[in-house]
Amino acid sequence: MHVKPYSQNSGTKKDQVKEMFDNISPTYDFLNHLLSLGIDRSWRKTAIRKLSKSNPKLILDIATGTGDFALEASRIPSSKIIGIDISAGMLEKGREKIKAKNLEDRIDMVQADSENLPYESNYFDAAIVAFGVRNFENLLLGLREINRVLKPGSPFLVLEFSKPRGLFKLMFNIYFKGILPLIGRIFSKDTRAYSYLPESVKEFPDGRDFMDYLEKAGFHQVADQRLTFGVCSLYSGIK
Repeated sequence: MHVKPYSQNSGTKKDQVKEMFDNISPTYDFLNHLLSLGIDRSWRKTAIRKLSKSNPKLILDIATGTGDFALEASRIPSSKIIGIDISAGMLEKGREKIKAKNLEDRIDMVQADSENLPYESNYFDAAIVAFGVRNFENLLLGLREINRVLKPGSPFLVLEFSKPRGLFKLMFNIYFKGILPLIGRIFSKDTRAYSYLPESVKEFPDGRDFMDYLEKAGFHQVADQRLTFGVCSLYSGIK
């Protein structure tokens, strides 16, 4: 994961990602749903339907951002969700949404580093992350840390952009590399954020390559479910 949001900046990827998400937090939700044509909501619903089969009580939402995945996970009866993120700006937006839905007793938002989690080993019943592992500075370290805090037998679900194949790949690349960064620059004050997105997706080891990372991190029964013509993948594994 060598690509960084700001190529001219000498800071670490982690510091740059934090800065980027703090910058775009005011318009993040609007642009996220606009640029995905709202399909990102269906991806989260698909993931939580899968997760609900194990009926987890304590769920860790990694790179929670403004809390969309945590809010969807709250549909699981009697569940408690802890969402962590390094961006204070994103967490603040998330807390506003959680308060508006009166879910403050179900969802906690905590500023923390995904690669150095402030929780004891074998603590959570499940872990989820949507479009966040791509931003890890050290992918394997982050995945191993998630594995550490999960109880044995607990599920881990990852939503992440993939590389479509066939005819749809051409249409997707035109949108993802041309139209999306342009719209992002118009509505966001950060001119690099929505150019970094396709760059980071291109570099990310998707499909079998990412499942290899999951297995190296200690997960088994790993799987890859392609969604929306392969634009997104739902990865799963068990500790």
